[in-house]
Amino acid sequence: MAEQLTKLESSVYHYLLDFTAENTYQPSIRDIGKQFKIKSTKTVSDLLQSLAKKGYIERDPARSRGVNLLGFGAALRTQPVPFYGRIHAGEPALLPEHRHGFITIDRRFVPSDEVFFLKVKGDSMVGRCINDGDYVMVNPKQDPRDQDIVAARLGEDATVKTYTRRGGSVVLEAANPADRDIAVQPGMDFGLLGVICGVFRPGFDAQSNTAMQS
Repeated sequence: MAEQLTKLESSVYHYLLDFTAENTYQPSIRDIGKQFKIKSTKTVSDLLQSLAKKGYIERDPARSRGVNLLGFGAALRTQPVPFYGRIHAGEPALLPEHRHGFITIDRRFVPSDEVFFLKVKGDSMVGRCINDGDYVMVNPKQDPRDQDIVAARLGEDATVKTYTRRGGSVVLEAANPADRDIAVQPGMDFGLLGVICGVFRPGFDAQSNTAMQS
């Protein structure tokens, strides 16, 4: 999972996106300091360094405007959401080298800065309108409730299923009579990746990527 941004880091990140979209160039450290009433340029620099460490930007500290907004598509009020082609067994499940790119989304549809995309493979969730080839947006900040659709990790495989609890145990239910449910047993290499907060169905797929199993 991407490391969580602080409230100030999130505000600075959104400011970088919007300023760059509106002006076609990036704000300087002094611009950022003025916007957020931060007098110390070192404090601003530390904020940018934290955003870089958490995987939202790349930074050239030798340049005042040396910030690369990863995945940025230059449209106002949008946000690049990372797309992962595979997951890693254990924690963290998402590694930078498994990121295939970004999908730019209107920020109104992005519930947290930590969301990410995975691609569905299989038809085990067709009963809940999730089809083979769909892209699902996953929110790792939301705690799952009974009957929520979640993305989960089983070893180094990802799956999307309905989250239920039966007698104190977690069961991942398929929404297709032809597929089996998965009962999470003690000792299984299992982890919840997050709750599905959006399903996107493109009319075509411009590239072939590793998909998650539904």
